Parts: sequence; C-alpha cells; structure tokens
Amino acid sequence: MFIRCVCFCLLLAGATMQTAQADSAADFYRGKSISLVVSSSPGGGYDALARAVAGFLGKHIPGNPSVVVRNMPGAGGIVATNYIANVAPRDGLTIACVLNNTPFEPLFGTKEADYDATKLTWLGTPSVETGLLIVWHTSPIKTLDDAKKMTMTAGSSGANSAPSFYARLLNELLGLKIKIVLGYPGQNEAYLAMERGELDSFGVTFWSSLTSTKADWLRDKKIRILVQYGPQKEAALPDVPYGPDLVSNPDDKALFKAAYAPLAAGRPFVAPPDLPPERTAALRAGLLATFKDPGFLAEAAKERLEINKPTSGEALQAEIARVYQSPQRIVDRLRRIAQRQ
Repeated sequence: MFIRCVCFCLLLAGATMQTAQADSAADFYRGKSISLVVSSSPGGGYDALARAVAGFLGKHIPGNPSVVVRNMPGAGGIVATNYIANVAPRDGLTIACVLNNTPFEPLFGTKEADYDATKLTWLGTPSVETGLLIVWHTSPIKTLDDAKKMTMTAGSSGANSAPSFYARLLNELLGLKIKIVLGYPGQNEAYLAMERGELDSFGVTFWSSLTSTKADWLRDKKIRILVQYGPQKEAALPDVPYGPDLVSNPDDKALFKAAYAPLAAGRPFVAPPDLPPERTAALRAGLLATFKDPGFLAEAAKERLEINKPTSGEALQAEIARVYQSPQRIVDRLRRIAQRQ
C-alpha cells in the first residue's frame, strides 16, 4: 500500500509539473507572434513549407500565437542560421526553417558558419531526403558500371555547392568518373542543359524534388537512376542500388553516413540556444503536431511538399550530436571532399 501511494504521488507530481509548464508556456505565448525565418528566397520549396507550417503551428502551441514568415536568404542558408545563433532573441518568439546543409557546415569546416550546431535548439523536421544520381536517357551511360568506365558530365553552380560535393563523394567512394561542369545558376538550368544534350547529369537530385517537379521524366522514362543514397532506401526504387551497400570498408561506410547527414535532417526547423525549457517543449510538440495535422497534410499535398518522416526535435538534436562525434579521420576526409576546389 505504501509503495502504491508513493507511485501515485510521483505520477501526480509529474502530471502537475507538466500542467504547470504548459500553463507557463500558454501565459507567455498568448497574444504574441512568432517570427518564422526562412533561409531561402520566396517561391522555393523551403518557403512553401514554412508558409504551410505557419498556417497551422499556432493552434498547436499553448496560447495560440500567430506565426509570421520572413525570408532571410544568403550563403546557402548560413546567413539565417548565423542570425538564429547569434542575433535572434532567446525567448522562443523566433524560429527558422533552414537548409539541411546548415547543421553540418561547421563540421565541414565552413568559416562563414559562426555557430555551434549542437547548441542550437533543433525543433524537428517533416521529412528525410534521398539523394540520386540520374542520367539523361540519351546518355551512353546506362548503368553504374558504365559510370565507372566512362566520364559523365554533371552540372553544378559552384565548386563547394551540394551537387559538387555529392559528385565528388560518389567519385571517391564508388570509383565513378563524374566531371563537374560549373556555372549553372541552379537545378532548373542544369536540367535544361540535360534536355539539350549538353550534360549527362546534375550533381545531386533529390527524390522529393524529382517527383514534385519532374514527374514526367519518371513517367516518360527520360532519365535513368544509377544509384540512391541517404538515411534510408526509397521504397519506390527497389531496383536502384543503394550506395552504402556498395562499399565494404568500415571507414567508407562511416564517411557515407556522415556525408548524407544533411539528407537525414530533411528540412529542419531550429530555434536559438538556451531557450526556457517549457518554451522549447511547446515549440517541439507544436511542430510535431503540425506535421501530423490533417489540414496541414492536405495543404502540403496540394503544394507537392514531401512529408514522409516527421521527426521530433529531440531525435533531430540527437542525430546532429551523433554526427559531430564522428572520428577525426572521418571528419578530415569529409572536409577534404567538401572543400576541394
């Protein structure tokens, strides 16, 4: 009887504490507005996601604050992340949707990334990405073995951009002969060059982007998918080789895992460090509830936004911390690939 009473009292105390924290968050957020910063220009996928989230997030946070979106593009998402880390008030009224490379830019040795990603308050992500190496259907390269024997051209915007990084990664780990062709402003321009026969490929294509913007390429078999990589195999591509399965060296496997960490981050949401705990809990719970909200999911489907694996802030925080604990030899190798000119 005594033990039962003690257990009951502990449960009651825990419930009382949770209620008090929720009441505290509600008192703070009631009548206020949350600023949701997007680390890209208006009109893109991240912007569309942030605006869809903004329409539903407030109803899932105690006190039901309004949510206002503002764009802060620059330096591949680093400008907005620097702002969140170093400038934004640490009160829970400013959050951001940032490009998935930004949690790992300090690890890659990017000098402009003036923040410790492990100390930021990661709130969650609605999805994970799957990276693909595709080639245009008229290319003489028809298989991954062909790509090991013949040079293939892949467009990219800059030497240190994501398409260049992943092309160099595949060259190193899979022995491919991808020749990076710089100067394309973005994915659309490189895709147009593929259609014209000027390029074999783009440095990296994401499955979510391909299905939402180039579904006709899949339907009409305009491309071949040579390999896929990321935190998980894409179920819709059962016959496409999975990159991590093609390497046997433990260090190569570890490098692959560290390199596709941004894909595991999906489209991450983040807040400044050192938030009051009850506001961190409210933001994380509210965002995860938003990702599962039927109204939000309908809006996301309408906008062709991929919501394939809602992940909590706690899980995202732990995953980022895990990557930063990679052995130094793996980090050094990762940086050589990331910063090769």
